[in-house]
Parts: sequence; structure tokens; C-alpha cells
Amino acid sequence: MDKTMIVSLLSMGGMGAFFGLFLAYASKKFAIETDPRLDAINEALPGANCGACGFPGCSGLAEAIVSGNAPVDGCPVGGEEVAKKIAKIMGVEAGEAGERKVARLLCRGGKAEAVNRAEYKGVMDCRAAQAVNGGPKGCKYGCLGFGTCAEVCPFGAITMNENNLPVVDIDKCTGCGKCVEVCPRGLFILTGVSREVHVGCKSQEKGKDVKKVCSVGCIGCKICVKACPFGAMEFENNLAKVNYEKCTNCMVCVEKCPTGAIYSAFPNRKKAHITEDCVGCGACKKVCPVDAIEGEIKKLHVVNVEKCIGCSKCAERCPKDAIEMIRETEAEKAACC
Repeated sequence: MDKTMIVSLLSMGGMGAFFGLFLAYASKKFAIETDPRLDAINEALPGANCGACGFPGCSGLAEAIVSGNAPVDGCPVGGEEVAKKIAKIMGVEAGEAGERKVARLLCRGGKAEAVNRAEYKGVMDCRAAQAVNGGPKGCKYGCLGFGTCAEVCPFGAITMNENNLPVVDIDKCTGCGKCVEVCPRGLFILTGVSREVHVGCKSQEKGKDVKKVCSVGCIGCKICVKACPFGAMEFENNLAKVNYEKCTNCMVCVEKCPTGAIYSAFPNRKKAHITEDCVGCGACKKVCPVDAIEGEIKKLHVVNVEKCIGCSKCAERCPKDAIEMIRETEAEKAACC
């Protein structure tokens, strides 16, 4: 090997060593460090990538939380449990993650209750049907019944019943909002899971016109508005609506609605029951809107189950926590036995 070759090899080796050291230095000097909290938050998130949080997948939410652009309880799917994990990672207090949201359908007019004005032959998709002269249904506000909401639900929480109406399984529903986005008539809303009373109609037509196309539509009679003891039923554009901030789930409006447009989960209805801890102060009687509580001062009070509407105002006011809200059937047993 001649001297020129040796010099060339040494030069190349020296240059290689120099650039290697330079790149090693540069990689450390100019490295973009990854926040270790990112990986930890990604691991804590459920990985559904449903987009219900408003960010592009779980990784997008994780980045937003770390950068301070999203709260630690920003994942509606994970709920409070996930929020607490993320709060611990971020070193903050989680607080209340907020009530779990679920989808509710605002239409009760299936094929048995609502009439069609035309026969539809086309793609079995609500959006496609809506595009063809507003769809075949007589009510231009009602559910078209082709199940597009069920198809897009990533959690299998929506199924179509025999009446061509979507049924939401609230145990499976994560409140991701996919059904809200896809419904061409805006018939889904997201509400707290504890909200039991809903107006199953969105028609803004006058009562006589509603009756022509649907037997369970809101006819604007305002009976529910007058009957609600708490001012939770409001009326606008010929349509009753629930003020969820005021609603106590007493379900009086459901009982009074002449067409059945207002619906609720009656099996979940609760009634007040006064325990032996009652001191007879009478505070509960003062706030009961239907005079369902009986008893003399300084003596054990009782609830007239037939009158009680389950509003829980008495339980909120009781200074001794002597009133519990229990299922209606259980309350009836407690009252008689």
C-alpha cells in the first residue's frame, strides 16, 4: 500500500470520525425532547379514537392536555376514572369530571305513528333520502328510519327497532356524538345520563298540522308547561322543550301530555321515603310542591306515595338527611309495610 492511499484512508477516517462526533453533538444539542407525560396520557386514554373530545384521536387529545389546550377530563369515553389518572400524571386536581353524556332521540313517530307522503326507492341512507325532495315522511321533522345513525355508531349503542326507530343503549353509549353529526334532521342530542325526561318531537308546525302526519307529535297544547311544578317545561315555535337545568325528573309532564310526545324512563322513577332519623322539623313539608308529606311537628313524618312526584326537593332540604329517594315500587312497599 503506497503512501498516497494511506493518507487518503486516514483522511477519510478522520473526516468520518469528525462528522460522527459532530452529528452526535448536534443530535443532543438540537434534539426535540418528547414530554414523558405524552406517552403516559396516551396509555391512560381508552384508545377509541372516536373524536368525541374534539381532537383527532387520543394522541391529539394527549398533546392538547400536555400543552394546556384541553382539560384533564376532556375524554367523554373514559369519564371520571380516566380523568383522575390523567390528573395524577399532570399533577393537578381532577375535580368532578362531569356527568357522562349519552345520546337521546327526539322523535317518537315510527312507521306505526307517522304517515308517509311518498314511497322512497333509493339508497337506504337517511342523508340520501333527505336529499330526494326532503324524504318520504309526512313530517318534515321526523326520523326517516333508515338507520344511518346505527351504522355510524362505533360502539354498537344504536339499533333499529321494528317500528323503524333508533333505540339507544345508554350503557353502551359513550356520547361520542357521531349520531348527532350524521342525522340529517338533527334528531339526536347529548344530555347527562341522569336526564330522564325528553320531548320526542321537533316539529314546529301547528297542532292541527301535526295531527295530520303523526299521532305522537307535540300539538302545542302547553298542558305540560302549566303542569310542571318547577317551570322546567318551556314553549317556543309551537313546540314544548325541557329546560334540563330546572327539570327534576318528576315526570308530571309525561303523565299529562295528551299525545305521548314527552317520554321518560318510568321504571327509573323515584319517590321520597322518610327514615327513622326524621326529627319532625317540618322543613320537607314547606318545600314539597304537591303536599305529599304528612306529619306533626316533632313527630316522624311520612310520604303519601300517591301524591309524591319524586322531585327530591324534600331530600335536598332535610337537615338530618332523613329522606332517601328510592324506586317507586320500593317506596310503595315501604309505605304500606
